[in-house]
Amino acid sequence: MRWFWPQSLAGQMVLLIAIALFVAQAINFAMLLHERGHARLEQIAGPVAARVLDAVERTTQGRGPVADRGRIRRLPANPVTAQEKSQADVDERLRAVLIEGGFRPGVIASAVRPADPRDAPPWQQRIERRTHIRSELVIAVEQPGMGWLVQRVPWPGNDWFLLWRLIGQTLILYVIVLLPVIWIGRRISRPLRDLTMAADRFAPGEEGPLLTQRGPHDIAHLIAAFNALTLRVTAMLDEKNRMLGAIGHDLRTPLAALRVRIESVEDETDRTRMAETIAEMNGTLDDILSLARIGRPSEAPTEVDLAALVDAVVEDFRDLGCDVQFADTDRLRTRLRPSLMRRAVRNLIENAVKYGQRADVRIETSSTDIRIVVADEGPGIPPDRLADVFDPFTRLEQSRNRETGGIGLGLALARSIVQDAGGGIVLTNREGGGLDATIILPR
Repeated sequence: MRWFWPQSLAGQMVLLIAIALFVAQAINFAMLLHERGHARLEQIAGPVAARVLDAVERTTQGRGPVADRGRIRRLPANPVTAQEKSQADVDERLRAVLIEGGFRPGVIASAVRPADPRDAPPWQQRIERRTHIRSELVIAVEQPGMGWLVQRVPWPGNDWFLLWRLIGQTLILYVIVLLPVIWIGRRISRPLRDLTMAADRFAPGEEGPLLTQRGPHDIAHLIAAFNALTLRVTAMLDEKNRMLGAIGHDLRTPLAALRVRIESVEDETDRTRMAETIAEMNGTLDDILSLARIGRPSEAPTEVDLAALVDAVVEDFRDLGCDVQFADTDRLRTRLRPSLMRRAVRNLIENAVKYGQRADVRIETSSTDIRIVVADEGPGIPPDRLADVFDPFTRLEQSRNRETGGIGLGLALARSIVQDAGGGIVLTNREGGGLDATIILPR
């Protein structure tokens, strides 16, 4: 059913109206058949009953019908056989009319047969020639003790011509009604389609022309609201960037001053601890500012060799004495922001080394995506917490001890960077222990 259901607004409008027209025409056809059947029943039962009552009256006067001529004939036996299908509605209606006329008949039988011109009276032959009727209804009414009164009347046959007339009317209605509806639907959906495309293309920091307000009043009002929203979002992001720049400057200046002052501390152990604390504060500040600036990066996407980029990050960890292995990969050209992607890969490797003591890095490719897999041999993550670790400032270890983890921004920052590149990050626990952190980028 979903295959036949159109996805566009105009298509759904046209389909719903087409279905409504079809249902209305079907109801009209059913009512027409009912009225036609009722009218045909009255047209047959009334005249036949009148002739039967007249024949009964003439019989009492000694002038009854005979077997070989006249519209109504008297036969000694029922001409309708048991194998012929009786028209029950005609029989019931005819019996009711005869009883109302004062005559209580015996058995009433009727059957539709092919018309026999040789046996039909002249008046019936004329009707059949004029109307091209090829069937007749034989009606036999038992007059108790006196035989059967038999009539033959033209039978109009089936109502297929009504069905074809309905189909023709429906097609005409479709042309008259659906063509304007298609035009109106396209006129309504075109500005909506433009609005959807503008929303898909919207990128913070990239100023573009505002949409033209057109279409019905509601649609035009929606476009105006979208234009105002884009202006407000852009203004808010600009204000946020200015605020972040001011915060970064105002915090880094006293940290730099503290870094200079600790050089005067005589105790080397205290001086080292102070320097590490200041370095941690600078790192935390960098992570917070980087996470806040995602979506408004200052670095433009460029064509880079992803394998070389990952290998450079791995070499940095090796220079620090970390056990990080990288499987050799062919050159893999892709378009991204290299500094940000380098930071995302570094955050994943840093987590792997911190919690699993070592990391194995590899790149997998397919026809649709590129996967950077960072595997460790750590304890893994509880399945119900796999999504939580991407939230900023979330740590599985709640002690906030700097020896057991950072402040909970590494994975949040990495996911934001990868999502900005159109990809995603997936964490998977391996059987037997360890965690695979996978960056998935579109090919």
